[in-house]
Amino acid sequence: MEPATRGSAARNFLGLRRNVVLLLAALMLTGAGEELWMRFVPKYLESLGAGALIIGLYDGLKTALAALYAYPGGVLSDRWGHRRSLIGFSAVSIAGYAIMLAWPTWEAALAAMFLIVAWSNLSLPAMFTLVANDLGPQKLVMGIGVQSLIKRLPIIVGPIAGGLLLDTYGVVNGVRIGLTVSIVLGLGSMILESRIRDTAGAAINAALGFGTVVRSFSPALRRLLVSDILIRFCERIPAAWIVIYAMNELKATGAQIGMLTALEMAIAIACYIPVAHLADRGDKAPFVMVTFIFFTLFPVALALSGNVLTLAVAFAIRGMKEFGDPSRKALIVSYARADARGATVGAYYLIRDLSVSLGAIVGGLLWTISPAANFWTAAAVGVAGSVYYWRTQRVALG
Repeated sequence: MEPATRGSAARNFLGLRRNVVLLLAALMLTGAGEELWMRFVPKYLESLGAGALIIGLYDGLKTALAALYAYPGGVLSDRWGHRRSLIGFSAVSIAGYAIMLAWPTWEAALAAMFLIVAWSNLSLPAMFTLVANDLGPQKLVMGIGVQSLIKRLPIIVGPIAGGLLLDTYGVVNGVRIGLTVSIVLGLGSMILESRIRDTAGAAINAALGFGTVVRSFSPALRRLLVSDILIRFCERIPAAWIVIYAMNELKATGAQIGMLTALEMAIAIACYIPVAHLADRGDKAPFVMVTFIFFTLFPVALALSGNVLTLAVAFAIRGMKEFGDPSRKALIVSYARADARGATVGAYYLIRDLSVSLGAIVGGLLWTISPAANFWTAAAVGVAGSVYYWRTQRVALG
């Protein structure tokens, strides 16, 4: 086979059409900037004098904003089209980076989060629907899998570089250098987004109200939503405390945190393409079930960690939780109503993440008791979510 033919076959296999490639490149640039500092924000807040409840509030705020932004992001995507939506959401995030850079206080960091999370949350429905419109159902899991892969490539290098920045310049100055890089790369991302072509039917006059969209959820989407809420609650309880636990209790350095995160992402990336290929050819639910099990095992592994080496096992398990995540996202999109796909995806994430935001506050309260109380409670919630999904899938299959 000629090289050009092999290249074309590879692009078709991976679903790399023009709009998807531009989206992936924009995703890479934005992620490369954010991953220099985003995972270190809890430690940054602690360095600026924030207490345990403020750090828990930060994580809860991020989750609540993810919820509140998802639905308007989906509606705007339906009305404006993908190009205008993505450019606008990027601009809002860049403004947030600038505020956090200009005022190095924990109060400013919390305020800036209202803007910073715009890219990752307002744009989520636009990203999913762009992939669905361009690739169709036959390549939907693969398209989302490649998107997830590209999104995580910066996580391999970014936290290592960010950890070195923190180790070299201190926590506060290291984060501020990362914010400066984020502003530059965010502007580059906007240039790429301006070249996206909206396909016919990409922009829809989404006149349906939130209540109408939610009532139109199919039974399958409702079952997935309930189990997803429980599993994400399991994830959210320890989320803000992982870096603090590793650095304060296990004496890990910033660079070691970066390397552990790189290990997690390398394992996740290795899963995406082969699993997506298999999931596109058959039932996606078993892949989702495997993902839920790994979500549950992660806090167990954290509780059993006694040093950086055993912590690496926990991060490896965390990487495996991405095994079926593209399948879960593809199910959400495929269950969504065709005349308001962005709004349906947004409504799903609004309900899920608003429900899960309480997990961060619960996590903060549990942390004041002990790390073990935090981790084992998270695992118990994960068991509940996994069992619920397994049982409802059996009922659905008869």
